[in-house]
Amino acid sequence: MNYQVNEKGYYGVFGGAYIPEMLYPNVEELRTTYLNIMNEPSFKEEFNQLLKDYVGRPSPLFYAERLSKKYNTKVYLKREDLNHTGAHKVNNTIGQILVAKKLGKNRIIAETGAGQHGVATATVCALMGIQCIVYMGEIDIKRQAPNVARMKMLGAEVRPAKSGSKTLKDATNEAIRDWINNPVDTHYIIGSAIGPHPYPDMVTRFQSIISEEIKWQLKEKEGRENPDYVVACIGGGSNAAGTYYHFLEEPSVGIIAVEAAGKGVHSGESAATSQLGKEGIIHGCKTLLMQTPDGQITEPYSISAGLDYPGVGPLHSHLYKTGRGEFYSVTDDDAMAAGLELSKLEGIIPAIETSHALAIFKEKKFKPDDVVVISLSGRGDKDLDTYIEYFKL
Repeated sequence: MNYQVNEKGYYGVFGGAYIPEMLYPNVEELRTTYLNIMNEPSFKEEFNQLLKDYVGRPSPLFYAERLSKKYNTKVYLKREDLNHTGAHKVNNTIGQILVAKKLGKNRIIAETGAGQHGVATATVCALMGIQCIVYMGEIDIKRQAPNVARMKMLGAEVRPAKSGSKTLKDATNEAIRDWINNPVDTHYIIGSAIGPHPYPDMVTRFQSIISEEIKWQLKEKEGRENPDYVVACIGGGSNAAGTYYHFLEEPSVGIIAVEAAGKGVHSGESAATSQLGKEGIIHGCKTLLMQTPDGQITEPYSISAGLDYPGVGPLHSHLYKTGRGEFYSVTDDDAMAAGLELSKLEGIIPAIETSHALAIFKEKKFKPDDVVVISLSGRGDKDLDTYIEYFKL
């Protein structure tokens, strides 16, 4: 079974580029050049230098001793929360801003849910002196106020999406409209492993630094490159794609994806795409998508602004359909409890997105000698208001 994208942009039956004719030149330009650009020695050198000196990579692989003791297994946390900007998102925005520069683009647009991708995009635009416009759902603007302030401080314009559920899906719609209207000078930095080909593959490749580092870090700590399991939370799925990438063809490594069940998978307020989705097209690709019987997109819900997306990236749909990945759905309540538990056991306050991955121990029992690596995709500063309100702190 092959888990890499094929030449037509598909992972099995998922992927492709389902785009309006107006976007064809933009997407085609990217498709025909992205691999050549990424493989240029000068590009690699600049990308790696920025990851080291600006982002602060490699991010540590931390043995969570007290968490391991509690769940009687070996738990390692891949500390993406320690990256500059506080999450994994910056790995991809650094890569894409360099691609945009090579293509001669002088205006950047992005969409964001939790605000981390927006901050990461605004950050690299400030670094490179390029205009930045970030689309964000009106509801997300309210619940992620600190990240909105950060984007503005970094010089970005934050434009609210006021239609639909006023969250990530709608922000993405607005960004795509902008791109159609500004095809020549604008590059759209998509933050997830979703969108028309080549985006899912390009984003995954930039994020694959996560699994690349896990391999050599685990070799140092455990004397072997491969863990027994890699675990990540999953919305669109960029942190998950990067965490899984170098283990996709290693059948001994279990791949675990944790989705947001919201108030319960069948409550009507959920974002558990693997459980509720069926094949459909969203934002330029064919993937698993929450939809009504007549094909209308269902409004997703999660307490975490980064996971309330009605679809999932095509790679993850393929992993689900082929059985290569184990998919779990975790409720708001279980995720919040897991976030508080990590804070108290290890002194690390995780993003609520990440807290979903940490709730895996409620869903699955591991063996004492299993090595379980969890992607700690972001830090919880941005979510403090939600934590305070939820726990009445």
